[in-house]
Amino acid sequence: MAENFSITFFHHGRRHTLDFPPHSTITDLADQISSSLSIPQANQKLMITPRIGLLKYPFPDSLLPLSSLRETKIVLLAPLPSELSSLSEAWAASKPRQRSSSVKSATPARHRDWRKAQDEATYTFGTIVPLPYLPNPEKSRRFLERLRDDAGIKASMRKHKFSVGVLTEMNPAEHTTHQSRTLGLNRNRGQVIELRLRTDAYDGYRDYKIIRKTLCHELAHNVFGEHDRNFWELTKVIEKEVEENDWRAGGHALTKQEFYNPDDSGVESEHMDGGGWTGGEFVLGGNSTSVQGASAQALGRRELMAKAAEERMKKQSDTSRGAGA
Repeated sequence: MAENFSITFFHHGRRHTLDFPPHSTITDLADQISSSLSIPQANQKLMITPRIGLLKYPFPDSLLPLSSLRETKIVLLAPLPSELSSLSEAWAASKPRQRSSSVKSATPARHRDWRKAQDEATYTFGTIVPLPYLPNPEKSRRFLERLRDDAGIKASMRKHKFSVGVLTEMNPAEHTTHQSRTLGLNRNRGQVIELRLRTDAYDGYRDYKIIRKTLCHELAHNVFGEHDRNFWELTKVIEKEVEENDWRAGGHALTKQEFYNPDDSGVESEHMDGGGWTGGEFVLGGNSTSVQGASAQALGRRELMAKAAEERMKKQSDTSRGAGA
């Protein structure tokens, strides 16, 4: 008679071991994770190495024998319930408030396009969030803010009416395998976009134009989830718009730019993402090794998100007052 066996997986740097009866499948693993860690199956992604790769629920082979994975390394990529709650609060706070119907239409000023200013305050990134537990988060903030304020990105977002709740960086260690490196993620069609800003060794930043091209790719996922023909056509349109509207192009010496990296030309093992994702994949502070450390990082995230939301609402208020002047 076959005996029970154990499966070990890692989540946020912590080791978990679960026992299973013979003939259990990968679906049984998802069920056990859901009951023991309170992470719904829809939010679960399993990085299995070597060979198998990234699997997300519902699994392509729902009857894959769990016993065949005993000699592999399994990493669960999923947020904790508390992280999802913090993210939802930040996303809700970043949504623009509806203006009262009693407000009169603004009369454009002679020397400023107030309609454009209002659109830029609406079709933008609501919250900028660097990862506070990685080195030099303020430099990451400057990188993200430069992307937000990029003339080409702003023009394309206005044209397509793209609004993104949170723009953040991803931790390279959580999205790197022997086979590939993920460059970006878009969850829930613009609720959160994550970008791989840092080098794998955390000793610098990737080239700005490569990251901007990744952002174009992720913005296209606001409309199309799958990598089909429609998605690639929209991606090319966005990339062209960004290039054409980048009035800074050619105006500054590249070697003087803070995020210019001439050694970053991309490698074949890199890929943008696995398509637009629905559910949880936004993880901040995922490498904490103690409850106290995780709580401190969660508090820091809420403060950063609240502050960013306040700054955005203030900018919208200033724009509205200027339009009525």
